Amino acid sequence: MSAKTDNQNNKPVLYFALGSTLAFILYISLVLNPASGCFRLDSGSNSLGLSFSYTLAMVQDFFAARNQEQLLCYSQFLKVWDVIFAMIYTLMYGSWVLYLLIKKIYLVVPILGMIADWSENFSELLMIQSYVTSGSITQSLVSVGSGINSFKWIMSSLTYLLVIIGIIVAIRSFLIKKSN
Repeated sequence: MSAKTDNQNNKPVLYFALGSTLAFILYISLVLNPASGCFRLDSGSNSLGLSFSYTLAMVQDFFAARNQEQLLCYSQFLKVWDVIFAMIYTLMYGSWVLYLLIKKIYLVVPILGMIADWSENFSELLMIQSYVTSGSITQSLVSVGSGINSFKWIMSSLTYLLVIIGIIVAIRSFLIKKSN
């Protein structure tokens, strides 16, 4: 089947991709940024999940820089707002991958990224609980969280690569069609 025919039959996926992209932008602007305000600092890292990996010292510094209320807020953020965010970005990226590349097998990459994000949140919640109750965090717990974090970013990078490849294929198909 030609790319033209596939894309014509794929219009609902395109509309879903556009709608989920809008939802992604609105969610970041109207929900995620305001919800993170209660644990945000003027300097330093404001989320462990935004680094490619982390060490025990980084986690301890991150937690030590925040008071109990901020750590509680961060844990609520991880339990609710970041879980929803992972679903939204997975729907967005997955729909773009599906629209551009048409093969459903590629959806495994953004879905694994979402599962890794959720798993990382769980490990961070365990770290917070350990830090709040005992004032310490084990190296093994940090290593697991950091490994999951790295896997999440690898899946995210692969997702971006799939989207870029899809865009290149679409542009190439358009140019070939136009030259014929």
